[in-house]
Amino acid sequence: MLNIRRMKPGDLEKVVEIERKTFSEPWTYDSFEHSLESGNDIYLVAEEDGEIAGYCGLWGVIDEGQITNVAVAENHRRKGVGKQLLLRLLEEARAKKYRVFTLEVRVSNKPAIALYEQLGFVKEGIRKDFYRKPREDAVIMWLK
Repeated sequence: MLNIRRMKPGDLEKVVEIERKTFSEPWTYDSFEHSLESGNDIYLVAEEDGEIAGYCGLWGVIDEGQITNVAVAENHRRKGVGKQLLLRLLEEARAKKYRVFTLEVRVSNKPAIALYEQLGFVKEGIRKDFYRKPREDAVIMWLK
């Protein structure tokens, strides 16, 4: 059974491990730690059988949430973990009065783009050369 809850400092080692295995330019332990300390940001983890299966987060500014990280451990992918995390993240963000949401995603990440579209996000533009390793454009998506 999947349990989604707020991320806490004791989760950071596993979160950073998943981050490093998922992204070519991963966030550091300190980056996550700093985000956990902010009163405007929301970071969640999904646990299954006591193991962190994935995580996501957003930075909140006024009434806008910028989704910063969404990652699922390889052995937990294709089970709906990412979708459940995002649904809970949006629910908690709306409870904090965030009305609009944005994110960037690699143009080649078709599964993620499809998930975001399923949740109501719309492609609004392209950020040229947003990613460096490897160099790639990002799709800018919004949920309003």
